[in-house]
Amino acid sequence: MIAEMREALQPALSEVLGREVEISEPVLLAGGASKEAWSVDADGERLLVRRAAGGVIHRHTLSLEDEFAVLEAAYAAGVKAPRPYGYIPDLSGREAFVMERLDGETIGRRIVQRDELAGARTALPVQMADELAKIHAIPESRVSFLPEAQLERMVEELDEVGEPHPAIELGLWWLRERRPPPRERVVVHGDYRIGNLVVGEAGLVGVLDWEFAHLDEPVRDLAFALVRAWRFGVPEKRLGGVGAMEPYVERYNELTGLEVEPFELDYWELAGNVGWAIGCLTQMQRHVTGQDRSIELATLGRLGAEVEYEICHLLEKAAT
Repeated sequence: MIAEMREALQPALSEVLGREVEISEPVLLAGGASKEAWSVDADGERLLVRRAAGGVIHRHTLSLEDEFAVLEAAYAAGVKAPRPYGYIPDLSGREAFVMERLDGETIGRRIVQRDELAGARTALPVQMADELAKIHAIPESRVSFLPEAQLERMVEELDEVGEPHPAIELGLWWLRERRPPPRERVVVHGDYRIGNLVVGEAGLVGVLDWEFAHLDEPVRDLAFALVRAWRFGVPEKRLGGVGAMEPYVERYNELTGLEVEPFELDYWELAGNVGWAIGCLTQMQRHVTGQDRSIELATLGRLGAEVEYEICHLLEKAAT
């Protein structure tokens, strides 16, 4: 597999970079349930090749071509994102794109627990708000192909699983009944959280994984980082296991002038859990149907049950 990928990458990277290059042996990086990530050097350029895998987490996931266009727009808007190099329509039968490979940690459990990243955890709440405000300021005209999110899509995806999941169904009903007054839609990342950020000792280095970008309520993006699954074993720190929510929200309000209310955050935190529970089930289906046999995908089915428990907890909390 490595030899085949090297043979395919040599001409593809030469075309993307606009010159003949010699490349190192590519390395398939761990992680990433829906995309492959290949680390490779080309004449001193530190690159990461993001390539389509066997399936997607949600049916409305962007194509890699559109994801690359979003990355270009974010980079141009000054967001801390990897430099985009080029899109590859066919890399050994699958689409891919090439971007800068950033130095830093991306594994959530390490970010929230390692001693050498203690200073980063202190800085991250404000830094995360800074970058999210930039993302939400990207002109919609720059990415006019993006879809607009609808809660009904989660209903459709749950129906496609073909199994009863009362906790998720109850969560969807509650979301329909209790929706806050709408905010003006903006360009959102769609998966903004610990685990999709590159973190160094000084804090946030880059924002990754733009496949869920769409047009939506800004508070939905803001609250997704609060989902319990992204706290990685440090549940008492509501913001992704790294800190308190308040500095994050206060900085975001300062930069955007939105004055987000606590009840909005609670609502969209629940919505994030419902969406992730459905994502776990659709990922599991890839394994059980034989589309993409994987221990990681099978494990997500078990993780989905934990997210359903969290949905029940949040609904109980909302009722008190």
